[in-house]
Amino acid sequence: MLEIKNLNKKYRNNDKYSVKNLNLTVPSGEIFGFLGMNGAGKSTTIKCLTGIIPFESGQILIDGRDIKKEPIEAKKNIGYVPDDHAVYDNLTGREYVVFMGNIYGVDKDTMEKRIEKFEHGFSMTRFMDKQIRSYSHGMKQKICIMGALIHNPHLWVLDEPLTGLDPQSIDEIKEYMFSHKKAGNTVFFSTHNIDMAEKLCDRVGIMHNGRLLEVLDVKNFIASGQSLEEHFLKMTAR
Repeated sequence: MLEIKNLNKKYRNNDKYSVKNLNLTVPSGEIFGFLGMNGAGKSTTIKCLTGIIPFESGQILIDGRDIKKEPIEAKKNIGYVPDDHAVYDNLTGREYVVFMGNIYGVDKDTMEKRIEKFEHGFSMTRFMDKQIRSYSHGMKQKICIMGALIHNPHLWVLDEPLTGLDPQSIDEIKEYMFSHKKAGNTVFFSTHNIDMAEKLCDRVGIMHNGRLLEVLDVKNFIASGQSLEEHFLKMTAR
């Protein structure tokens, strides 16, 4: 479970807060979509909750572990997929995933079983032993996801995970999101793709100018006859 309490983040030499007084709880067994235009504060929030950047005030708990006070224990429960494919291009896909598994202390037998499952599920069997530098955009995204999930984290965090992917890759990643949720885990991802959020998410939060404007139950909102896209555009036009 993810808990964010009164989070505030301001970058150096910037008078404006990138994230202001953010409060949010995302329980286990949920796919949560973080919606917002570019610059809304989505990526900054994600970098704070994954411990990549510090924040001025507030508290972030991952399964009850404070990301500031217990960073190692908190990060053990996070699988993070950035928006820039931060991988080691000279490694093969298999070497990269094994490297990530070793960081998280995954035992050899478990790691081999999970890699075998991933490479089949992501149609990557033919490419696992090739250098990542030869991969397409979609293949790099898949190998990042394998590295993020190799330790079976409770919280899977993705920053704009479906941008620029082909339909097959999108479908494969969606299936892993549903599977992760079904296992009682949490999926938290940022996006500006409203249609995809409608199909994937249990709830969505709308960010604008560093503030969380509201959180919506997607199923109930759609059942009310309202358009999520129209509502999002109206809320972010302020």
